Amino acid sequence: MRVLFTGGSSFTGCWFIKELLAAGHDVVAVFRKSRAAYQEPLRAARIDRLVEAGCQTVFGVSFGDERFLALVESSQWDLLCHHGAEAANYRSPEFDVVAALRSNTYQLPVVLEALRKSECQKIIVTGSVFENDEGIGSRDLRAFSPYGLSKGLTWQLFRFYAELRDMALAKFVIPNPFGPYEEPRFVHYLLKTWFAGSTATVNTPVYVRDNIHVSLLARSYAHLAGSMPRGISRYSPSQYVESQGDFTQRVANEMRHRLNLPCQFELLAQTDFAEPRIRANTDRIAASQFNWSEASAWDEIARFYGQMLACG
Repeated sequence: MRVLFTGGSSFTGCWFIKELLAAGHDVVAVFRKSRAAYQEPLRAARIDRLVEAGCQTVFGVSFGDERFLALVESSQWDLLCHHGAEAANYRSPEFDVVAALRSNTYQLPVVLEALRKSECQKIIVTGSVFENDEGIGSRDLRAFSPYGLSKGLTWQLFRFYAELRDMALAKFVIPNPFGPYEEPRFVHYLLKTWFAGSTATVNTPVYVRDNIHVSLLARSYAHLAGSMPRGISRYSPSQYVESQGDFTQRVANEMRHRLNLPCQFELLAQTDFAEPRIRANTDRIAASQFNWSEASAWDEIARFYGQMLACG
């Protein structure tokens, strides 16, 4: 297939494109800024990785703008993967939901008409388990944050306009991915602390979350891209549904013999329960379905962080 992809400089985006390419698809990735503007080391490394893998890159293009529409009209497409979303200050309670929605869906009806003229009838929109009405969990399934709300509203607009045009639309719901090239989040913190010879502390060991190897997540994304059903569908891949304390133990067990480090940690008494205690996706993955090796994925994480942190 010929795939048009937004959001390729993100952690999950670069992995999704890598697996789409490995599956034999022709991927064109658009980026909002110029190539020179991607100076942050992780994002620059992700883009370099995509270019090396054979992805065609187009810079200075935002979803729905004139250059984006011209690109859609310049070729025939089989699939639009709208993975990009406004995420600046996504943790802030002041996150601008309306501005993000406008950016995520700019000129959406015009974009969909242009896609139909290019004979494209399939779209995948990336969602999050932290949106409203996604996954399973405690309390009501409200959005975790204004950012989560913007993602949920983005999906609703895509669904409304895609259904009007009888286009196939799938929502790919992301839980808590981890692995090489991620931002400095939880697993990065654990590895960085252990390489420094210190004991990692876990402030929220009681929360139950759905952590998933990014390589498995990406393999399942590529599978969805190649087997999309007609109409409206949703896929919510799930792997390690467990407390953050148990997940920390899992990471430590996998890293000790691979890195020859003690990987010590302390589970603190959790006092902050501002978020729901449980939130997880619903579609448990059989790794064998995607010819994916769990041991190899842990090996890759150990190699990546070993190279990144051993000398730091």
